[in-house]
Amino acid sequence: MPAETTEYGPATLRRWRAAEADAAYQIVDESLDHLRPWMPWAANHSRQQSAEFTANCERAWTADTAYTYAILSEGALVGSCGVVRQDQIAGMEIGYWLAPSYTGRGLATSAVAALTIQAFSLPDNQCVEILHDEANHPSHAIPRRLGFTLIDISRGAPQAPAECGVRLTWRLDRAAFMDRCW
Repeated sequence: MPAETTEYGPATLRRWRAAEADAAYQIVDESLDHLRPWMPWAANHSRQQSAEFTANCERAWTADTAYTYAILSEGALVGSCGVVRQDQIAGMEIGYWLAPSYTGRGLATSAVAALTIQAFSLPDNQCVEILHDEANHPSHAIPRRLGFTLIDISRGAPQAPAECGVRLTWRLDRAAFMDRCW
């Protein structure tokens, strides 16, 4: 299992618990205008959805299928991130978002670095991938900064209002991760 709490740079990651549904609801509610263009789930934001999210986080952690964290900066809840097992790639996929007032500070990059370290702490994981829509320009920089390689560009139907339907897939293999000094 990965660590329940971890730090990297300015980001602290803390495992989401079912009891934190109100905190999850609040941070999403404050960030809705920022999230709706990119996150399909944001269109159905509700207290019930937040309760289901945090309960699912706990179940998935126990089942060893996904590890989802609250992102903290100086003790304040500023976003969420997670890593999910993907059997078809013998690895894991990372997802993340920040409240708009916390973007541009290196927090997302630090959170992804922390998640990558945790993902590779699991012995059976061979790679980590990040997928994002090409129109989401801020998401380009994070995998590039961390040494991920762009391995695929595919087309499909947009999943959220601001998406163009061009999906970029970035990958970091275990060997490349081990060569880096994180």
